[in-house]
Amino acid sequence: MNRIAFRPEDSDDAIVYIVDDDESTRVSLCSLFRSVGLQAYAFETTVRFMAANRPEVPSCLLLDVRLRGESGLTFQQQAAELEILMPIIFMTGHGDIAMTVSAMKAGALDFFAKPFRDQDVLDAVAAAVSKDAERLKKVTSERKVRESYDQLTPREKEVITFVISGLLNKQIAARMNVSEITAKIHRGAAMKKMDARSVADLVRKAQLLGVAPAEP
Repeated sequence: MNRIAFRPEDSDDAIVYIVDDDESTRVSLCSLFRSVGLQAYAFETTVRFMAANRPEVPSCLLLDVRLRGESGLTFQQQAAELEILMPIIFMTGHGDIAMTVSAMKAGALDFFAKPFRDQDVLDAVAAAVSKDAERLKKVTSERKVRESYDQLTPREKEVITFVISGLLNKQIAARMNVSEITAKIHRGAAMKKMDARSVADLVRKAQLLGVAPAEP
């Protein structure tokens, strides 16, 4: 069987989690994913999955719809509430259209009825891992912006609100009741700490942080 080639940037540390109460399914899927270079960890229940250490790397969850004593669809809702944001791929031996619609509406990436082709699942996991890698890049970027903003002094935070509102240094100086040179120094320091290459870049980062422009 020809299997897809996972991109190195997505698969070096990627993890596939499997929650299924059927041991043979867990063993088979772990073997399949490890054969293409992915880490795979399987659990009999969602409780054990939740108790496991889950490093912040590109990941996805293969989740059985009908688990012993619990519902995969219910756990999907709980995962969203707990901000477990990795993509979910459902699998079931008793699937129906209603289940598929409910899962997809709630954000599932894909849905497979057992038995399924290995290649189809590999394709779905490749897409899921890639999607989660993009999400994590965004999370990392946002975190860096927040950390940079937290390093600003109160004056530098104030000057940012004036810069993103489009004021010139002279106007900023008047609003802050300081000299134009002082305003320029605060502005330069803030731009440097925020690693803002331009005013447009600073505006984008301020929007990301929810920093509003100063009133006209």
